[in-house]
Amino acid sequence: MSLEIVRLHLADLDSFNNIPVHGFVIKHPRAGAILVDTGVGWGNEQLIQEWKVVNRHAADALAEHDLSPADVKIVINSHLHFDHCGQNAVFRHAPFYLQRTELARARKSGEAIEWFDFTGARFELLDGDVEIAEGVRVVATPGHTSGHQSVLVDTSAGASVMIGDAAYTADIYAEPDTADLAKWPGQHSNRREWTRSLKKLHGIHPHAVHFCHDTRVV
Repeated sequence: MSLEIVRLHLADLDSFNNIPVHGFVIKHPRAGAILVDTGVGWGNEQLIQEWKVVNRHAADALAEHDLSPADVKIVINSHLHFDHCGQNAVFRHAPFYLQRTELARARKSGEAIEWFDFTGARFELLDGDVEIAEGVRVVATPGHTSGHQSVLVDTSAGASVMIGDAAYTADIYAEPDTADLAKWPGQHSNRREWTRSLKKLHGIHPHAVHFCHDTRVV
């Protein structure tokens, strides 16, 4: 079974190196559309102003690919930073797959908690690497946060990885040991775990790597 990946442009963070914010849809013939990350939400003006967010509605991004929020049957959050779970409530009909350790971390931090820990949110809590649907699995990649995960998909060309924030850019992914992180604060919360996770992804030898904050595909 071959699966298709569609990239969504969900926002821009003008105060952080003018980076884009992407989500991804995995078009799955049996499970339905699987959404990886939901972008930035609305209502938390402090976050929006601090990061100079140029925001988009997830529904508008989906419509560009003839999809609607109702088509999304599963949401996978790579992690629960504000720019990856901000529009989770748009998909409150779907379960949210994330690492158990990530939910605990995010609840403790309290950042944008209203965007993911709302009434009725259904969490499917994972402990490590797990298959979500045929040809789709998450792999634990801690380091950016303690509960960060990436998503591995079988496509006709080979395995593709949606890397979340395990690496902000293609350059960082390519050379994790020597990458200049001076202008990328927050790339890791634990350098040793972060390096180990990137080497784990390298070891998979993916055909393609998709980034949340870089338009390039490795």
